[in-house]
Amino acid sequence: MTHRIPERPAPDEALGTSPARLTGLTRQEVAERVGRGEVNDIPVRSSRSTADIVRANVFTRFNAIIGILFLIILVVGPIQDGLFGFVIVANTGIGIIQELRAKKTLDNLAVIGESRPTVRRDGASAEIPTGEIVLGDLVELAPGDKCVVDGEVAEADSLEVDESLLTGEADPVVKRPGDKIMSGSFVVAGSGAFTATKVGREAYAAQLAEEASRFTLVHSELRSGISQILKYITWMMVPAAIGLIVSQLVVEDHGVDEAIRRMVGGIVPMVPEGLVLLTSVAFAIGVIRLGRKQCLVQELPAIEGLARVDVVCLDKTGTLTEGGMDVREVRPLGGADSATVGRVLTALGASEAHPNASLQAIIEAYPAGEGVWECTGTLPFSSARKYSGASFTETDGTASSWLMGAPDVLLAKDDPALGDIDRLDREGLRVLLLAQAAHPLDAPHVAEGAVPTALVVLEQRLRPDAAATLEYFAEQDVQTKVISGDNAVSVGAVAGKLELPGAEAPVDARKLPEDQAEMGRKVEDGAVFGRVTPQQKRDMVAALQARGHNVAMTGDGVNDVLALKDADIGVSMGSGSEATKAVAQIVLLNNSFATLPSVVGEGRRVIGNIERVANLFLTKTVYSVLLALLVICWQIPYPFLPRHLTLLSTLTIGVPAFFLALAPNKERARPHFVRRVMRYAIPSGVIAGIATFTTYLLARHHYTGENALDAETSAATLTLFLIAMWVLAIVARPYTWWRVGLVLTMGAGFLIVLVTPWLQDFFALKLVGTTMPWGAVGVAAVAAVLLEIAWRWVARKFPA
Repeated sequence: MTHRIPERPAPDEALGTSPARLTGLTRQEVAERVGRGEVNDIPVRSSRSTADIVRANVFTRFNAIIGILFLIILVVGPIQDGLFGFVIVANTGIGIIQELRAKKTLDNLAVIGESRPTVRRDGASAEIPTGEIVLGDLVELAPGDKCVVDGEVAEADSLEVDESLLTGEADPVVKRPGDKIMSGSFVVAGSGAFTATKVGREAYAAQLAEEASRFTLVHSELRSGISQILKYITWMMVPAAIGLIVSQLVVEDHGVDEAIRRMVGGIVPMVPEGLVLLTSVAFAIGVIRLGRKQCLVQELPAIEGLARVDVVCLDKTGTLTEGGMDVREVRPLGGADSATVGRVLTALGASEAHPNASLQAIIEAYPAGEGVWECTGTLPFSSARKYSGASFTETDGTASSWLMGAPDVLLAKDDPALGDIDRLDREGLRVLLLAQAAHPLDAPHVAEGAVPTALVVLEQRLRPDAAATLEYFAEQDVQTKVISGDNAVSVGAVAGKLELPGAEAPVDARKLPEDQAEMGRKVEDGAVFGRVTPQQKRDMVAALQARGHNVAMTGDGVNDVLALKDADIGVSMGSGSEATKAVAQIVLLNNSFATLPSVVGEGRRVIGNIERVANLFLTKTVYSVLLALLVICWQIPYPFLPRHLTLLSTLTIGVPAFFLALAPNKERARPHFVRRVMRYAIPSGVIAGIATFTTYLLARHHYTGENALDAETSAATLTLFLIAMWVLAIVARPYTWWRVGLVLTMGAGFLIVLVTPWLQDFFALKLVGTTMPWGAVGVAAVAAVLLEIAWRWVARKFPA
């Protein structure tokens, strides 16, 4: 990445129209603008509105279908054949309640993590909510700050702004007084202030940024897969409904009411209505659980996305190490006077209004007092340059310029000091070089000929939870790669203290090949990378993605933004810059890297369990379609009334699916959701449909008389229930005490219906004799064996 070093503006130009510090609006001017409605009143929406949630759960294609069928049953009766309608109402209500709970959690977290820009009013600086900025406000900018409204630069001190999120141009743009500032851009170096010229909905770029960062339910492989399945089912339902109604009316000569009931009984179970709602509920509960751990999920599919991740790229600073550092020692070089070095460090600390972590440690070790040198110019730190600088007028009037940054960038390759630096790096210490510049700060090659003066050795504070988190990822088969702008050896030493595999062979990113394929191989093999530029971070993420990896990127600094934006999942620390929080899908508000395993675990729980229960729903869809086709071809009455299938669906799918969807699940999510689910659902549904129809045909030969159809239906229902229970038993594996208890409880529920007289009448279920009921059990037993064979064959023949 090329980086343009800005020319140093003259003092008057740097400050705007006047050397005096601009004071901003007065309280009276602010009040007048508020009265005129000139306020940045775009609502910060981290989640859908209540009305959107209700609409999304109520007005669905399948609720419409089920609703129409329910109204038909209300007309022809009896009410017990319309029980499926009440199940939809209950499921929809549960979905709305859970999503409203998730909305409340998200909205509360969004307030905590909301951007609070600094504005200057009456000459005083104060942080205010984004929505309180008014037209004409003077908004201050520091490295990492996001521009929240459109404006015009009023003050600029080597101000560089990244507009890549808006224009796609990665190189930062130098801003001077009078230049335009676009909302959605962010500061990468320097500082300044701008006057708000467009606020609220007039700031078009702000609207785009708001729309892009809004909580969303779309772009999820899981949801897309379910929608694809439902689309196919819709196409099958129409011809099946026509065929059933014709066969029941014309061929079987049923009465209209009975024909309609039998048609509805054939159509309703084709709809896996609970699957869509259960997905929403599982996601919503995941958001609530993560919210309790101070984790803000800015986009709902991020939970799913992180569950699919197999590579996590970590920025060392702020992730493996805490933000703060301590000065361990200062080593003068070339006979430099330690007192002079101390004065230079004091002056450098005092010259920077927005110090980074390294400079903050120096400020704490060398606090400003009387006689601090006067600063006449600054060169802000840039992650592309790897150094910063400042010019001073010393107490005796001497002018001098100083640079501080990466020793391997500022020193010649054969400098003897590099040996000491390498030893310090291997201990995991961070080393900065203080050097006196031989050229003005605005010179194109200011670092050339700089005279080494001292080494500043900093000690980084390791996060106490970092080692356990890295160990978790290793156990979960997720590769961890540390990508840092610091010296590779130093980064490797820090990673080594945390026992990261591969830390003993750190890679200097400056030696990485530019070819993406070659870079992908190097990055895939390595674990620790140092001296990585912001553009290289982005390239490394792209190289890993090109090799088929799902990549998560964590970071908290401006230099991480490009990589966070391009990664499959971007994770920002709550204390990170506004820019990183704006592009990340997940924000760890408690700044704890240890929260990441919870996010991964939650995603795996949601995705794995939805896939598990999808087998139940889609098996029902397959056997329902097959039964409808067989009935039409054989020209016989449809065996079930809606009440029978409502009972079966509740006991073998609805209730158990709800519990299974919320169970722990650590299996990593994999792609091709539809293919994996259908490879089990189709054979299971075919076996269940054929076995049930076989029992029904046997029962038609066995029973005669006026009430034969009721007895035939009861035998077929028994077979279908037992097979569906066996599918449930397979899906519930591996067994735990509560899963075994869940299966047994559902079986007990059906048994209660069979032995309770009033429930027998209500559900029109009564087993007649012993021969046919035992025959139904026998057919179900054979089907269970076939199910076991089919599942094992599919797992072997079509591995995921």
